Amino acid sequence: MDKEAIKFHIEGLLKAIGEDPQREGLLETPERVANMLEEVLEGTAYTNHEIAEMFGKTFTDCNREDMESAVVMKDITVFSYCEHHLALMYDMTVNVAYIPRGKVLGLSKIARICDMAAKRLQLQEKLGRDIAEIISEAAGTLDVGVTISGSHSCMTARGIRNASTKTQTATYMGAFRSEADLKKLIAFE
Repeated sequence: MDKEAIKFHIEGLLKAIGEDPQREGLLETPERVANMLEEVLEGTAYTNHEIAEMFGKTFTDCNREDMESAVVMKDITVFSYCEHHLALMYDMTVNVAYIPRGKVLGLSKIARICDMAAKRLQLQEKLGRDIAEIISEAAGTLDVGVTISGSHSCMTARGIRNASTKTQTATYMGAFRSEADLKKLIAFE
C-alpha cells in the first residue's frame, strides 16, 4: 500500500471539498487516513490462498475421515468497505459451517479468516465466496456454508437512507448446496 500517495490524495480531496488541509483539525488527517486504510484494508495485500496458508492450522487426530458432523461458528463480527462507494459495511455477522474431512481448523482461525477476508474493498456476496473458498482450502473440504448479514452505509446513510435495511447473503459449497438441514445450521433467524 502506497501511504505517501494516499496522503497526497487525501490532502487533494480535502481541498476539493472546500476544506483547508492546513487548519488545526486537519493537519494530520492525511496521515491518519493513510494509517487507517493500511489497517482496515490489510486483506488487500493477500490472496485467498495466502490467507488459507496464514490461518490454516488444523488438527488431524480429532476426526475420522468417515464422520459427517459439521463444525459451526456463528455470530463472527466483521466490517468491510463497499467497492462501489467506499462506504462502510457494518453490523456484519458471519456464520460459517463446514464438514471436516480428516482435519479440523483451530476455532480462532475461522474468525481470523473472516476478519482478514473482510479487510478488502468488495461486495458482501464476494466476501461470502472468499470466506467459503478460504475455509475450503484451509480445512481440506468442499463442504462449506457461509451466511452474512450486514448493514451498508451506502443504503443507510446516503441514497435511500433506509436505516433499518439489512443485507443477507449465503454461499454454499458441496453438500451445503443440496442439504436443507446443513443450510439451517447457519441460517439467520
